[in-house]
Amino acid sequence: MEKAPVKTAARKQIGVIGAGVCGSEARTLAEAVGREVAKRGAFLLCGGLGGVMEAAAYGAKQEGGITLGILPGTLREEANPWIDIAVVSGMGHARNALIAQSSDALIAVNGEYGTLSEIALGLKMGKPVVVFEPSWRIRGTHRVESPEEAVELTFRLIEGRLIENDGKH
Repeated sequence: MEKAPVKTAARKQIGVIGAGVCGSEARTLAEAVGREVAKRGAFLLCGGLGGVMEAAAYGAKQEGGITLGILPGTLREEANPWIDIAVVSGMGHARNALIAQSSDALIAVNGEYGTLSEIALGLKMGKPVVVFEPSWRIRGTHRVESPEEAVELTFRLIEGRLIENDGKH
């Protein structure tokens, strides 16, 4: 008897968030995060546009991952080329609430106010939030330094295997 495929509802959905325009350092980091998410068999969820979102989706596709982009506008064609499933919201920045709610956890690569809103919404919704940005001191987030650490910690948080006061995060 064949082993049943993993139900898509059982797969984790990891939101990768960050700036719509980014430099090479953030792009490299986001691509690596995307690869690590895909290696773990999770869906990569993002805002579907450029910058960090495009780099993370590209990384996930390099590892055969599935990507979902929740777009601010009403045209699927606005999605970056690495998005498998483009959801048009017509909600502008308000789509950040959909990204936060639909993610089991969020990984913030970098960003500005839009990313900060996703972080705040995720925390308010009780989602684990992992951040790279050293200047962000946001209570409830978990600071990391590498893509591997980010994804490992994210899964530990989702699965409840992290003691909150372990001294590192």
